Amino acid sequence: MEKEIKLFPPTVGGVVIALQEIFEKNQHAHIVVGKLLSENKKWGSRDRAFVANSTYEIVRHWRKLWAIFGKDAYVTKKSMYQIFGIWWLTEGNTLPDWNEFESLKEFDLEKALADLPQTVGVQESFPEWLDKMASEQLGDSWLEIAKNLNLPAPLTIRVNTLHLNQTKLAQLLNKEEVKTRVTPVSSSALIVEGRKKITNLKLYNKGLFEIQDAGSQLIAPFVQAKPGQNVIDACAGAGGKTLHLAALMKNSGQIIAMDIYPEKLKECNIRANRNGISIVRTEELYEETLTDYQEFADTMLLDVPCSGTGVLKRDVDNKWKMKAEDVEDVIALQRQILSTYPCMVKPGGTFVYATCSILPSENENQTKWFIENYGMQFELDAEKKLNPSADNDGFYMARFKKL
Repeated sequence: MEKEIKLFPPTVGGVVIALQEIFEKNQHAHIVVGKLLSENKKWGSRDRAFVANSTYEIVRHWRKLWAIFGKDAYVTKKSMYQIFGIWWLTEGNTLPDWNEFESLKEFDLEKALADLPQTVGVQESFPEWLDKMASEQLGDSWLEIAKNLNLPAPLTIRVNTLHLNQTKLAQLLNKEEVKTRVTPVSSSALIVEGRKKITNLKLYNKGLFEIQDAGSQLIAPFVQAKPGQNVIDACAGAGGKTLHLAALMKNSGQIIAMDIYPEKLKECNIRANRNGISIVRTEELYEETLTDYQEFADTMLLDVPCSGTGVLKRDVDNKWKMKAEDVEDVIALQRQILSTYPCMVKPGGTFVYATCSILPSENENQTKWFIENYGMQFELDAEKKLNPSADNDGFYMARFKKL
């Protein structure tokens, strides 16, 4: 951020309101920011970017900012102005002579930074329990992962290869004044430069691309689904990976997209229609569904519920909303799914277990647990881990073959 940027009371006040909503009322950051921007239509593009970026950066570095301030976090209007002021100073700026920043006039930032604990949890701003858990499970790699989780998430799209290739899509977007770049993470991905509104483009409404993280785009190819096969996406949600599977299958065969939430499956149908995909059929998942589809699938994707620690740069406030027991709960749920859903795979078929977590307890340890308990029926075919980087979120995937 450039130095000596002028602050304006309405937009700083907007950031303060957003922080109160997020930390006092436990609202999700992206919902709070979206609502705030929609309610203040007179704000220009710079104002809107300032409010969004400032809010997300303060949320990302919440623990560190309070450590710099030398106080335990508490949420009042006054304290939110103070923590904004601390953040503004750490960005190399000076504070205006406002009453809200009166208490920071004599604040010694240099001394506060010198006195700051050098732990990953404080320096990279993660809750104490998560810092401890990640440090124990990841060792020395935790520092780099933590740093990358604090990078702003890029806007990434996946080309719908049923209609065109990556190069052609980039050319069409360029004509719409949307600049993109390729990434080595995925050959189907384009990263959009800047923060363009792209879902109102005709190219999007024609189904030529979907918004999807570059790392997430590695999961569907890892499934190795082929045209003409019967495929189950058993935790399909709104269908991002379902659509990618359909494109890789050249819209030939059958994909059953399952989920316990019918509203997500409705969105999956809408997206499939927009993408020109006809092989996807959605089905709400009940206990008896597993019996109905026993030994049906040539291959299956289990993109299971997880802690979401691999996507914290995108869901910036989740690290403050999560608790250690939440991780234990999802580990138990993952094992329940692993114990029951693979019955839908036919002998000789495969399934992929995938998470958006960085934690081995949800990833490699679950693979080990599954083989230890079900090794007479399944063998591990391959596994892959992708740590968060500037271009992607963090993911884990393991492919199993049914004997």
